[in-house]
Order: sequence, then C-alpha cells, then structure tokens
Amino acid sequence: MRFKLVLQLDKQYGNRLPFNYQYEQMALIYKILSLSNESYANWLHDNGFELEGKQFKLFTYSPLIISSFRADKEHGCLQINSDTVEWYISFLPEKSTQQFIQGIFMEQTFQLGNKQNTVQFHVKSIEMLPALSCEEEAEFRTLSPMCISRREENGKTTYLTPVDPYAKGAILMSLLNRYVAYYGKPYQGMLDYDFIVQDEPKPKLITIKADTPQQTRVKGYHCSFKMRAPKELMRIMYESGIAEKGSSGFGMVELKTYTF
Repeated sequence: MRFKLVLQLDKQYGNRLPFNYQYEQMALIYKILSLSNESYANWLHDNGFELEGKQFKLFTYSPLIISSFRADKEHGCLQINSDTVEWYISFLPEKSTQQFIQGIFMEQTFQLGNKQNTVQFHVKSIEMLPALSCEEEAEFRTLSPMCISRREENGKTTYLTPVDPYAKGAILMSLLNRYVAYYGKPYQGMLDYDFIVQDEPKPKLITIKADTPQQTRVKGYHCSFKMRAPKELMRIMYESGIAEKGSSGFGMVELKTYTF
C-alpha cells in the first residue's frame, strides 16, 4: 500500500534541512509506528520477514518532494521555501492497512534533521494511492536512488550502476528472495523477466548516520527503466522498492508510462 503525505512546514521553527536526511526518515517511521503499536514496530524492526537468516523489511519511502528550495552549500542544507512538501511511503505487509497507517500518521507533528539543521512538519493530509494496475510490463522512474551492491573477494562492497551486467540478475534475485520471505514459498509460476535502463543513470551518494562513528556512505542511481515480470513480482518491486535497501529509502519508483 502506497501513501502520499502532505506535510505543512512550521517556518517559525526553521526551514533548513540537511542534505542527508534519509536515515532520519527511516528512524521517524519506526518512531511513529512504535507510538501507535509498539509490538508491530518491534516486529518490523527486529524481525521483518526472514529467509535463511536474512531479514527483509518490506517498505520503502521517497525523499521529500519540495517544490521550492535553495541549496545552501555553505551550511550543508536545503532551505525550504515552499509551505508544504510531499512524502511518499509504501508498505508491502498486509498488516499495514489503510486505517492503520492513516490513523498513526494523521495529525502527527515531528522534527526532521540534525543538530545544525532541523525542520518541523505537521501532517496536513494522508491519502492512500491506487495500487499498481499495469500488466506485466511497464516503464518506471526512480523517486529515490536504486542501490545495487556486490561483495568482492576482499570483503569490500562495490556499488554498481544499473547498466552493469550484474545488475539485471541481482534485481531479479532480490525480488525472488522477497517473494519467498513474504509468501513463505518460492515463486513457481512462469518467469518472463527483463530489465532495461532507458537513460543515463545518475549517481547519488547518501550518507547514513552522518557525523557518528557508524557513518557509512551508500551509492545509488537515479534512472528510468522498463521492466517485465510476473504481476506478483511487479507488486513487490512497486510496494517495497527495486533492488536493495528499500527500508533505508532506496529504490522507490513511480510509474512512467504503460508499454503494451
């Protein structure tokens, strides 16, 4: 289920948001879930869906969609000029019903940012968006960067562009693993799958847990792409993100055009 939140900015509190706020978005989602249903938040955070010891947290989210802003490189922040921003959050778990999500997010007031730059938002409205209604082939564009990684023999992680020959298979494997984690059984239908990047991928480096001993940098890519897959796998991709790290705000996509 995909939701659109319209957030009202409290400009008396401040309007400067740090460039890197993706991890803080994830922490905020967990916090709001725990305020309403602590057991569900703990389950989502500590367990998720498990497959062979690997945990899958089947949700994703977009960056804030800000219609008017200025990049302040001197202070490492975005100066938000618009009165409202939009935020898209998508959950695959069936427990995340319309009433559950709308009930816990509506009327929330929260802060987002770091010690230097923080903004305060009030949830003005929340709307459940239509489910993906395309058939088994469609065109998409990324709302948040797509992350594809490979562990090298020396133990280091390499982040790959979506046009890398490894990427196509890695995306399919991620979808099949999430299918097993979600449904509790392997996918057994016909597997007519294809993934084609349609433009030049643009890299984006995201800092996670900035200015802490746990700070890491993850590279993702923005692009448009065409995908063909069974409906069940298309739904998993659309609602929990393409490729990796959906629950850290990577891989959220929007439908571009139908291709029949």
